Amino acid sequence: MRLHSRNGRRRGSVLVEGALVTLPLLALLWGILDVSFAIFIKNTASWAVRQGVRYAVTSQTMPGLGHDDSIKTTVRLYSVGLLDALSPDHNGMNRVQIQYYDPVSLALVTGPGSNAGGNIVVVSATGLSWAWMVPLLRSKTPLQFSVASADVMEASPLGGPPPR
Repeated sequence: MRLHSRNGRRRGSVLVEGALVTLPLLALLWGILDVSFAIFIKNTASWAVRQGVRYAVTSQTMPGLGHDDSIKTTVRLYSVGLLDALSPDHNGMNRVQIQYYDPVSLALVTGPGSNAGGNIVVVSATGLSWAWMVPLLRSKTPLQFSVASADVMEASPLGGPPPR
């Protein structure tokens, strides 16, 4: 009888101890997944703008599009939909910016011919926002980030820069 009464008092402790251990472990698991996904998103956005720059330096254009629109479309394709999802207005094309700089003075070059060979092209995606999945120990403020990549434009095989 005594042996049975001692085990009867201990039965509820397993349930309480299990709850006390399971909740922090689940919070840790979700925290790891949350941070891992944030790193994945940042890397994917960086990859997309790098591919946009690689496309830009070759002076190619897509059928029916100018040079800048072709670059933006390339960035959008390589972002696997995350660019649109991370933009507050859900239109990632508005977040992609393309700028050209003179390689000697580093002054911003605008207008026709700014995408000529030898100039530096900078493709960036700014104002991207991603809300944490589980804001346990951090602010509910969304993660804000921007990505950019740059390279030197090659001389165009067409003899001149493509229309922007």
